[in-house]
Amino acid sequence: MFKGTEIPYLCTVETLREKKDIRVLSLERLKEVFAEMDEPAYRAVQVYEWLWKKPVFTFEAMSNLPKSLRQRLEESYAIRAVKINTSQKSTDGTVKSSFRLHDGNLIEGVLIPAEERMTACVSSQVGCSLTCKFCATGYMERKRNLDAAEIYDQVVLIDRQARETYGLPLSNIVYMGMGEPLLNYKNVMASVDRLTSPDGLGLSYKRITVSTAGIAKMIRRLGDDGAKFNLALSLHAANDRKRNEIMPINEQNSLEALRDALKYYFAATRNPVTYEYIVFNNFNDELADAKELAFFCKHIPCKVNIIEYNPIEFADFKNTGEDKLDAFAAYLRKQGVNVNIRRSRGKDIDAACGQLAVKEK
Repeated sequence: MFKGTEIPYLCTVETLREKKDIRVLSLERLKEVFAEMDEPAYRAVQVYEWLWKKPVFTFEAMSNLPKSLRQRLEESYAIRAVKINTSQKSTDGTVKSSFRLHDGNLIEGVLIPAEERMTACVSSQVGCSLTCKFCATGYMERKRNLDAAEIYDQVVLIDRQARETYGLPLSNIVYMGMGEPLLNYKNVMASVDRLTSPDGLGLSYKRITVSTAGIAKMIRRLGDDGAKFNLALSLHAANDRKRNEIMPINEQNSLEALRDALKYYFAATRNPVTYEYIVFNNFNDELADAKELAFFCKHIPCKVNIIEYNPIEFADFKNTGEDKLDAFAAYLRKQGVNVNIRRSRGKDIDAACGQLAVKEK
């Protein structure tokens, strides 16, 4: 264990609830508030920059504001900041952190270092309402959605970890942590806006990937809203019987429904899709399964990330053997499918894909 970036809490949870959350205010509304306080509009711009562009988590840290104004803001408003609770570093350099929210709930996020990139894996919900049989988070109760600022804070804190630990900033963000992002659609989209906006962190949409278990109507909505980030679908089986068995969400979102939604999404955005496919031993790792996956890939431009299974205590699945994995990938490549094999990171600290589940109370 090592201590991460600490954020001072200047008031109790009860006090935070009584105060107004300043980060729900748009810049325009913040200017109105400052006018009501007989403060010039440029002060609102300064505060907004402190909240989103050069983020701090206390009013006291807003050093270009008069002390009297900082005190007035402290009296009426709260910054409901996320705080690093604990951090663990894997033997491969991966860092997993549990984050404590303003109401005491815990979530997890991961820093995944590589030679050419620093990736943050962030959560979108406290727990998860889906019950995917291979995923540790799926065995947790969904308590609530994260708001946009709580998602944003994870990125800020993991970026600080990357800089402090490896001397490099974050280059990529994946919404692949706890929860189903498309069931928290409004806040996920708002967080992407804050991360990519010039008056936010100014990150590129192409460096952000949102992963879904497959909510057909929300995939269509991404098309309607012209989503610019990358979309990944956790597929894991390309026939309904098998997918129903491991992902009950498929019973309401069949492969046919997902296919049609993805075609609609691609027609609207022209963005190719990534399919994530965990290979489970003697379940979905035969050439017949590869054939079904290759057929599903023909509907829109896509690539497939074949992912090692990472065991969890609640399930009896096992990872497929290397020979089967290689044969599976080779078949897809012969069919013209763009395939990557993703090796797991952080397995020794339960930080790998499908292993996030807060065990601490």
